[in-house]
Amino acid sequence: MVSGAAAQAPAPLRLSFAEAVRRAAGTAPVVELAGLRSDEAQARVRQARATLLPNLTATAGWVNRDFNKNSLGIKLSFPGAGLPTLIRPFNTYDSRLQVTQTLVDFSSVGRVRAARAQAAGARAEGGAASEASAGATALAYLRAARADAVVGARQADSTIAAELVILAEAQRRAGVSAAIDVTRARTQLVVAAGALVVARNQRDRARIDLARALGIDPATPLALTDTLTARLGAADAPATPDSAIALAVARRPDLAAEAARAEAARRSAAAITAERLPRVGLEADYGSNGPTVGSSIGTGQIAVQVTLPILDGFRREGRAAEQQAVVRESDVRTRDLKQQIAADVTGAFLDLGAAGAQQTIAAERLRLAQDELGQARERFKAGVAGNIEVIDAQASLIRARDTDIDARFAAAAARVNLARAVGLARDLH
Repeated sequence: MVSGAAAQAPAPLRLSFAEAVRRAAGTAPVVELAGLRSDEAQARVRQARATLLPNLTATAGWVNRDFNKNSLGIKLSFPGAGLPTLIRPFNTYDSRLQVTQTLVDFSSVGRVRAARAQAAGARAEGGAASEASAGATALAYLRAARADAVVGARQADSTIAAELVILAEAQRRAGVSAAIDVTRARTQLVVAAGALVVARNQRDRARIDLARALGIDPATPLALTDTLTARLGAADAPATPDSAIALAVARRPDLAAEAARAEAARRSAAAITAERLPRVGLEADYGSNGPTVGSSIGTGQIAVQVTLPILDGFRREGRAAEQQAVVRESDVRTRDLKQQIAADVTGAFLDLGAAGAQQTIAAERLRLAQDELGQARERFKAGVAGNIEVIDAQASLIRARDTDIDARFAAAAARVNLARAVGLARDLH
């Protein structure tokens, strides 16, 4: 039964860092939603453009009615003859085609331009959503890789603790150490086993978070193919803060989206102002009508209408003032966003430099801790020291391993944050 269940278990999804970023940038739920909002904005462009295009309507009807001639102002009366007051029911058949076409409407043209600017803003917001999703998934992958490294470290700690138990028991049998040394060694083995359980739980939680960032079933087993190497999370970002800031201002989709929103507000204000200008439209219809279908004759009309808005209770001025306030708000947000970009890029470079120094220190600390443990074990085997030294050295090695993992994670996270600050999160590899 156990072997059958294992055979039915799904194979884990092998996932590299670059593949995770690519998936998140293209198919994550937040990216799909942004794409749908862009489609909605493009549909609004077509709606706005409809006011400038011809409208064609076909109608057909039959009417049977009677009416009071006096209600129509018909006063004809002749001695001995005349129309009765109540005109008896009669039939009217009418069918026709009606065409309307806007000839001149500057306000509608402005609204189309505003809708196009809004669509451009929606596309830029889609790019911002893709960047944010890629960056968040990259960090989730790093956390999962860090959790894998911690599990590996705790497994190594357990192996060392088991070896020390064997060594302590051999020393006790040889009569060169006390039973307390065996007890201490077994205590360390139990502590290492508990830490391994915690590390495995954190690894599983980190993989669930990664699956959610990707928009896949959290129950999907994942197998990460990348580890916390020196190049994980790299992107082709500039090497200096000034050039990186310049590139970020040119590439950041959130800044482009804000510029598009400001342009849409300006276009909307212009469209509202253009409502004061005359509008010219053409109307035409042609069809046939008569008391019977067979006796119907062709009739039609054509008309040109000029409309000049004069006063609408100053509602138009209020709407224009509202759009101008929106433009000023966008200008403030744009200025603040540029300052935030500079802060993000500068901070990312500071973190990257500090992380590099921490990696060097952590690697040296790990090497020294390994040497310390080796020397302590030799002293214990030689009987010149108790296993207290070994346990202290083992604890020092555990801390050194954690510090090394944290330093490698911090360096990779700094590289990812720099890519996000510059607008290159989708290009992470």
